[in-house]
Amino acid sequence: MYSETTRAIRVTVKPQYLEEQSSPDESQYFWAYHVRIENDGPEVVQLRTRHWRITDASGRVQEVRGAGVVGEQPRLKPGEAFEYTSGTPLSTPSGIMTGSYRMETDGGEAFDVRIPAFSLDSPHERVLIN
Repeated sequence: MYSETTRAIRVTVKPQYLEEQSSPDESQYFWAYHVRIENDGPEVVQLRTRHWRITDASGRVQEVRGAGVVGEQPRLKPGEAFEYTSGTPLSTPSGIMTGSYRMETDGGEAFDVRIPAFSLDSPHERVLIN
């Protein structure tokens, strides 16, 4: 698991390789990632937008921006959490994802919350640690 906290908003990500949806012979690899967003601060916040940066093993970068997550813009009171699962394909057996969520307080203040960088590693490839 990967976790990062920005301004008392903790984002935890757990990626999982999807063997049954992947086809290494056709250079198609799929991952699911489960995200938990926790409001450990004193303010009510709402997730407005997301920004993902997905880099494959060949260095190709895909950026994804949009409103909310999985069709929702969750509003989190202090102590509350929101969880969702999504996925991404790659044409290489490994890669890395990182990004941010744009949050807004009830008072209208917007701020970015970092999503921790997490690796996408296929069990079909040897993992190299640099």
